[in-house]
Amino acid sequence: MDVELSLKEMQKAWHGSFKSYLIGFVGSLFLTSIAFLIVQYDFMDHPEIYYTLAGLALGQAVLQLIFFLNLAKADKPNWELFVFLFMLLIMLIIVAGSLWIMYDLDQRTMSFHTEHVEK
Repeated sequence: MDVELSLKEMQKAWHGSFKSYLIGFVGSLFLTSIAFLIVQYDFMDHPEIYYTLAGLALGQAVLQLIFFLNLAKADKPNWELFVFLFMLLIMLIIVAGSLWIMYDLDQRTMSFHTEHVEK
């Protein structure tokens, strides 16, 4: 027997609770504050700052996906998760391909310029 859900019941099923939104907000605020303080007060050398900021950004993205978008909370096959992962794969291909093309163009065009400048 198929039961129709009311709009209020559908919203309750798809949206998180106030507690989950509050945890996500405080966690995002905390990670953002840590990143800001690291950069503002120059706690690390530059190579370590880049890796630390990338890790904090990745952590914040995962935190927001879990607490705001509720990506991992479905009982059945989570099609939203599959679509999201496919989108990430496409974005990774585009970014990696663009970086590869720009690096190759830099090597082909700027190598001539640097050889003449050094001599």
